Amino acid sequence: MSLIIAYIGKKGCVMTGDKRKIGYFGDKRNLKQLEDELYEGKIRTDDEFKKRAGDLGISIKITDDSTKLKIVGNSVRGEVSTKGTFETKRRRIYGTTNGYQIVELLGSDTQSRKAGEKGIIIFGNNYAKQLAQILIQRKWKASQSLKYMGEVFEDILAEVSSKTPTVGDKFDTLLQQPKFDTAQAQKHLNITIDNDIKVLTKFRQELTEQLVQQNIAIDMASKIIDKGEIGKVVSIDGNMIQVQLNDKTQAMDGNWKQKAAPGQNVLMFSDSDNIKIGDKVVIEDEDLRLKKDKSPLKCDIILCSL
Repeated sequence: MSLIIAYIGKKGCVMTGDKRKIGYFGDKRNLKQLEDELYEGKIRTDDEFKKRAGDLGISIKITDDSTKLKIVGNSVRGEVSTKGTFETKRRRIYGTTNGYQIVELLGSDTQSRKAGEKGIIIFGNNYAKQLAQILIQRKWKASQSLKYMGEVFEDILAEVSSKTPTVGDKFDTLLQQPKFDTAQAQKHLNITIDNDIKVLTKFRQELTEQLVQQNIAIDMASKIIDKGEIGKVVSIDGNMIQVQLNDKTQAMDGNWKQKAAPGQNVLMFSDSDNIKIGDKVVIEDEDLRLKKDKSPLKCDIILCSL
């Protein structure tokens, strides 16, 4: 759900892209029917889109705040993406003076990479691209400045957005004008793109680690003990006591790292003068206490079942 138009030539690169993003929720067969009607141009407005989606039992969320263009080095990058079940497919164009490259990625793995020197490149669905191509032929004047070209692109996107809900009515336009010949352009693009993909790879690795940690947290949170016996007192030193965990209890820190396994000791604190070796420690109503007289105990760990 995007339309990006880029001009690359001896004057530099100018790129315009819409900001639309659409989320779908519903039956896959009905979703395919809805998308087919969209891409064939049968649905022309946002209201028609919402009504047709409702008729097919598809929930949609439309936003116009997605950033698809970015300055990277001395080039402009445009990206359209599709989220699959397991990976995100990305199609990118990097443009600068006298050169561009089109890169297709699956996750952060490069699937294809093609280079060119000049031209007008359009990213989008076939229907939106056809509308844009007709308008470019009608409005294009190659002798104009990059700023003027960007304004023409914005006019084209605005007209296309009035004819299909796959394109939004809010746009970004970016341009770059470094002094590169064709060889310098490709050398710069090679370095820029390689570094940009490394950044994406690192970002995906960090995101994966975050998701793993979130899954661990969700799993451990479900194991927090809110009721039952957790161990017994094995040592007393003033208000500090050592409690030996039973064979079903483990102690975790705030980052869900194990501090003590079943059978090991953990430190707790009590204000009671009536504690004896062997006293049972329990959790009742989510409160930690001695079983015999309900004296409260404190600790800086999280007690979980195995």
